[in-house]
Amino acid sequence: MLNFELSSEQKEMQKLAHDFAVEKIRPVAAYHDETEEFPWEVVREAHKIGLTTYQYPEEYGGGGITDAVTGLLIAEELAWGCAGIQTSITGSGLAGQGILATGTEEQKKKYIGYLCDPKELHLGAMGLTEPDAGSDVSSMRTTAVRDGDSWVLNGTKQFITHGGIADLHVIFAQTQPGSGWKGIECFVIEKGTPGLSMGRKEKKLGVRASHTAQVVLEDCRIPLENRLSGLDGNPKGISGGLGCLMMLERTRPAVGAAAIGVARAAYEYALEYAKTRVAFGHKIISNQGISFKLADMATAIDAARLLVWRAGWLHTMGQNAGLQASMAKLFAGDTAMKVTEEAVQILGGNGYIREYPVEKWMRDAKIFKIWEGTAEIQRLVISRAIAGR
Repeated sequence: MLNFELSSEQKEMQKLAHDFAVEKIRPVAAYHDETEEFPWEVVREAHKIGLTTYQYPEEYGGGGITDAVTGLLIAEELAWGCAGIQTSITGSGLAGQGILATGTEEQKKKYIGYLCDPKELHLGAMGLTEPDAGSDVSSMRTTAVRDGDSWVLNGTKQFITHGGIADLHVIFAQTQPGSGWKGIECFVIEKGTPGLSMGRKEKKLGVRASHTAQVVLEDCRIPLENRLSGLDGNPKGISGGLGCLMMLERTRPAVGAAAIGVARAAYEYALEYAKTRVAFGHKIISNQGISFKLADMATAIDAARLLVWRAGWLHTMGQNAGLQASMAKLFAGDTAMKVTEEAVQILGGNGYIREYPVEKWMRDAKIFKIWEGTAEIQRLVISRAIAGR
């Protein structure tokens, strides 16, 4: 029998995230969107109350909440506050997921414990995308060559959240050039390592409060033990390439949840606007042209949330959810773009000016059809799955 009732713990974490969004995120969202400054103070406050570390096992210093649905609830609420600030708060989780998926027990204790330091905020970054290898990850050109007691990395990573400002960079690199997925491995590079530098900081359409930049590796030398599959590889563990796939299966529903948060924010604002705005002597919500838009918006948001929750539930149950994760991310991303566009339309001219927040939400929404695999890539994954390939 299906049960859509949230547990008391899930409701508690949902409220914690929502209250944080109301009190800490929304008051500064417009400022950080305008200035594109990284919201250090907000992220530090989130770290203090466990919103950056709740998902890690207790033995590594985390909150021990391994239920994936809880993470989806938190992502939605924080993105409801501001998608850019939400990305700044949760972005280190990409590095953490890479470490959890591919690291040895000793590496998890060291690096996850570092991210969970209760006294000080430490940022993580995950470097996968490259200038010429976005959706086609297997064609990455960043190399890792073993040289005595070190690995030497060379290459450039593109569009990296926390790129260059992170304390830990989890970098995917090719150890066997030309071998595709087979040769991809994961490496941890600590802040201050010679040869690691930040390239161009991107100026973005939306999610401007998050830091996105290139990461440049020039003869970057790291110890052998910084290879996440172990000193000499771990035959019983997971390779970097497979770990990457597993990581995306888990993070794509979270991206979908954040997209829902943006869509919900725009829908709620447009609904209240329609209830008070008067045209031709009537509140515009009485016009079917407006009320039907709102009905479609509400329905799409609910449908997207159910897809996202299903993917999260499958992960929690330990089941493969690659297909469902892609469905959730695809539909939620499309929903965010459509709902925010309709919100602008409902506000008319007011929706197009910065005095009102809906234009920001529309700009923020677009990224959800691009990162963590474009909408086209999700359709490719889904089509291959239903065709049995």
